[in-house]
Amino acid sequence: MTVPFFTRPATVADIPALVSLINQAYRGTEAGWTSEGHLLDGPRTDAASLTELLRTGTILTLLHADELVGCVYVQPQGTRLYVGMLAVSPARQAQGLGRQLLGAANDFARQQGCQFLTMTVLEARPDLLAWYERHGFQRIGQPEPFPTDHNAGVPRQPLVLLRLEKPVTGAVEA
Repeated sequence: MTVPFFTRPATVADIPALVSLINQAYRGTEAGWTSEGHLLDGPRTDAASLTELLRTGTILTLLHADELVGCVYVQPQGTRLYVGMLAVSPARQAQGLGRQLLGAANDFARQQGCQFLTMTVLEARPDLLAWYERHGFQRIGQPEPFPTDHNAGVPRQPLVLLRLEKPVTGAVEA
C-alpha cells in the first residue's frame, strides 16, 4: 500500500524541521535545482523568522508518512494570497511535490476568498521563473530591489525580484 502525501498547517513544534528543510532546499550543497547558494550567502531562514511567519500567515507543510518533504508560506492580503518560501527537500525534487504545494496554496486561497496568488522570484533564477510561468503565473509590475533588511541571506551580487501573479483556479467570481 502506497503512503499518500498530505498537507497541514505548521505548528511551532515543526519549526526545527522547517528550518532544516528550507535551508537545505535554498542553500544546501545537494544538487537540487532550487538552490540559491550561488546568489546568496548565509541561511535562508531561522527559527525566529519562521516563528514570526506563523504569527502573520500560515506555513503549509507537505508530509509523507511522518517525513516533512515540503512547505509553502501563504498570507492573505485582501483579494490576493501571497505565496512564498516554497521548498521541497532536495532528495524529493522532480516528483511533482512543488506542483502539489502550489495546489495546496491555491486551495487555501480559495478557502480564504482570495482571487489571485502572488509572489516574488529572483530575476537571476530564469529556470525557476519559467517553472512558475508554466504553472500559470505571469510577471506583473516593475522589478523590485532585493530587500536587505530581512533574514533571507546576503546577496553576492545585486539582485532584483520580479512579482508574479495568477488567478486562483476554481474561485468564485466576485
